[in-house]
Amino acid sequence: MKRQFGPLMAIIFACAAALALVAPGSARAQGAPQKDPVRLVALGDSLTAGYGLPQGAAFPNVLEQALKAKGYNVQVANAGVSGDTASGGLDRLDWSIPDGTDGVIVELGANDMLRGLDPAIPRKAVETIVERLQARNIPVMLVGMLASRNLGPEYAEKFDSLYQDIAEKHGLVLYPFFLDGVAGDTSLNLPDGLHPTAKGIEIIVGRILPTVEKFLATLPQR
Repeated sequence: MKRQFGPLMAIIFACAAALALVAPGSARAQGAPQKDPVRLVALGDSLTAGYGLPQGAAFPNVLEQALKAKGYNVQVANAGVSGDTASGGLDRLDWSIPDGTDGVIVELGANDMLRGLDPAIPRKAVETIVERLQARNIPVMLVGMLASRNLGPEYAEKFDSLYQDIAEKHGLVLYPFFLDGVAGDTSLNLPDGLHPTAKGIEIIVGRILPTVEKFLATLPQR
């Protein structure tokens, strides 16, 4: 014998079916929009730009992928320009770092060193970049470089120390040497011996990742 349901029961069943479509845990039930991603900019030279690498293999791209794989909602914009000195990065700072940027990773100075410029020049330029970003309330992570030892111990001491000095003075998260684990390894560099291969970039990202995570932890909560 068929069970008969009155109009009231029909309404109850319809409501239950509607609620099932928005069960707890579903995006619709939560009703909370996704938070905007943390917007980082990597400001640098050819090491950031991805000189000689396939599309998508540059440092900012690989770093973004690695952070996302660890659950971070981030975007890492590539503001690298091949051949840029620290002064060149300073010259284009305002249009390279748009409003709304949550943090900047600064990687500059290698070309100053390769040209044998007085270390006082990149020191002043890098520090000015930091000061101008901090004046805009944009946190900075500083990435260092080491001088080629054939430039002599006095030059190396002056150049190498500029990153540590600036980081300490301005309270920055510092990664001391961008090419750590890659410099001097022919299998991880392009034939010019200066620029990492795609595999080299992967190693760089793997090594720098904990420091970037430390930097992210310092950013203001939105």
